Amino acid sequence: MTVKVFDERRCVLGEGPLWLPRRRQLVWFDILSRKMLSREGETQREWQFDKMVSAAARVDRSRDPDHDGEDTDSEIIIASETELFLFNLDTNTHTHICQLEDDNRFTRSNDGRADPHGGFWIGTMGKKGQTKSGSIYRWRHRELRKLFDRISTTNSICFSDNGRTAYFTDTPTRQIMRVALDGEGWPSGEPEVFIDLSEEGHKSDGAVIDSEGCLWSAQWGSSRVARYSPAGEFLSAIELPALQTSCPAFGGDDLSVLYVTTAMNKIKDPSAEQGQTFFMEAGVRGVEEPRVIL
Repeated sequence: MTVKVFDERRCVLGEGPLWLPRRRQLVWFDILSRKMLSREGETQREWQFDKMVSAAARVDRSRDPDHDGEDTDSEIIIASETELFLFNLDTNTHTHICQLEDDNRFTRSNDGRADPHGGFWIGTMGKKGQTKSGSIYRWRHRELRKLFDRISTTNSICFSDNGRTAYFTDTPTRQIMRVALDGEGWPSGEPEVFIDLSEEGHKSDGAVIDSEGCLWSAQWGSSRVARYSPAGEFLSAIELPALQTSCPAFGGDDLSVLYVTTAMNKIKDPSAEQGQTFFMEAGVRGVEEPRVIL
């Protein structure tokens, strides 16, 4: 399995890759640089924001009476350190959705992903990594509801394809959790340990589920993305030339390409590979990312 450089721009903290199938385009973030990046063919694109931005989701406007036409992936939801907002990739316009811990200057958004029920989960964390200062929220039907709190570094937010299970982690614990969801996508029980990485010493960062129900975990500080079965058993790992792998995403025409963001933050004398975004043939297909219902 050959790992190649998808984009050579070096992110301080690369995160949140999202494949937009209608545009055949990947977008991702450099959180600490307050940027969103992309490519259109060989052309590099970049958007600069005044706040840190970290995660995005596709939009479903089918229930909007003022919307006419099909969703084209030109409009996405973005999570920043103080709000959720709509952003149009063609017009560069910004529309506020709701505040996100805007009264807390010590936190910012981090990992996030749309769920199969039309909701958007987003985690927060301390800007300086303060212990247990983060939370996980869910936006659905014009309501932002806190689901879990006292989390140090929110990560690994992803969902089973049938929408009955959510996964997440507090990275320093080295444990990936899972929680059952009800028919509308709200947690219906208490989180339980799904994968325990404490003995191996790996730290799970971003994660995504493939079409076979397996979880792909980017493991911070381990130069790899590891694949686990639906039962939580280790299956395989892909080694990358960058130390701080941060988040995977499936893309490409048949969703068989795995993209991985990385970070060069706090690495002394980082090599050229640190912070770049990589891609490889995964050997299995992913699942098209759901849309968030507005």
